[in-house]
Amino acid sequence: MNYILFDGNVRNQLLPFTFTRPVAEIRVGILTIREKWEQMLGFTTTTVTEDYLAEKWPMVELESNILINASFCPSENLVQLIKGLQENQALFFEDEPLAFFTSEEQEVDFDTFEIIQYSYDDVLRIEHTWDIFAKNEAAIKRDFDFLTKGRDSEPIPETTVAFNKENIFIEEGAKLPLCSLNATDGPIYIGKNAEIMEGAMIRGPFALCEEATIKMGAKIYGGTTVGPHSKVGGEVGNSVIFGFSNKGHDGYLGNSVLGEWCNLGADTNTSNLKNNYAEVKLYDYETKRFAKTGLQFCGLMMGDHSKCSINTMFNTGTVVGVSANIFGTGFPRNFVPSFSWGGSAGMVTYKTDKAFEVAKIVMARRGIEFDAQEAAILEHVFEESKQWRRD
Repeated sequence: MNYILFDGNVRNQLLPFTFTRPVAEIRVGILTIREKWEQMLGFTTTTVTEDYLAEKWPMVELESNILINASFCPSENLVQLIKGLQENQALFFEDEPLAFFTSEEQEVDFDTFEIIQYSYDDVLRIEHTWDIFAKNEAAIKRDFDFLTKGRDSEPIPETTVAFNKENIFIEEGAKLPLCSLNATDGPIYIGKNAEIMEGAMIRGPFALCEEATIKMGAKIYGGTTVGPHSKVGGEVGNSVIFGFSNKGHDGYLGNSVLGEWCNLGADTNTSNLKNNYAEVKLYDYETKRFAKTGLQFCGLMMGDHSKCSINTMFNTGTVVGVSANIFGTGFPRNFVPSFSWGGSAGMVTYKTDKAFEVAKIVMARRGIEFDAQEAAILEHVFEESKQWRRD
């Protein structure tokens, strides 16, 4: 069977992260949504996404296909039902298509399909940017159970203080010589060749992905994921870092999401609670207004390739787009469009030639080429985001 993940109708609610990736490439829990589906299905997947992303994430259509809404994370019940779908059957969650069986070049008309309603209470869906951190604890627990089932962890070093050891899993090559791991409130997963330096204190649920690093003396609270090849120091709580990003020094990051190739300067701090304890609103790209999140705690949403200087302060509920460069005193505005350069004193356009110079250097440090495909995606984002900048 051929499985295809499609973006669905939530893509615009997941900007700025879906400017540069399909919904399936969002990391929540330990794995990306695509990785979850592929591991549980036992098959590779392809993607239906925006045209400008399709060269990097192409769709492969065969004679028989099952399309899956990528905003839904898999569960055992869901995978079982999807694998059992037959021609002209569709699985719905409430009024939303969750998965459906289609043949090559078939015109999809759900009025002609047999509709099966998904009735289990294990739905984990990412519909808004803030869901990525708000639902991260549940996603870590689900991924942990799946990834560690029937496997043995590497031994916990004798010099490491560990609570609830059976809820800690360490992959091959990980280094954690002198730290504290408290898995009382949720599991702790340490990925292959990851490192937790001396004096770091970790509380679960927590995921440190492959080749990622926690710096000396860091304080990491539950609901946090540090994606592959990222480096994190200071204090972090209930946040998700997709991968290849750095928060290497002191400063606070809470109830936040960072994309890939981001860098927070030393002593950068994010506010995650308003002074009046009111509900936090976040900028909505679709309505061009600030939307209610229903949350009292919400920090920073930062798109790929964005950076900030030392001592940057982000206000509660700040959205930063792709390839922004933020510096200077005071709080920048709580919506910073993509390819913006500046801070509280004002913003100008961050031209692509300058942004690409930085991206090439940053990615080369990790052994990855900034190629024409990446440049084309960012060129598209630059053009699409003009409507929010004062070019």
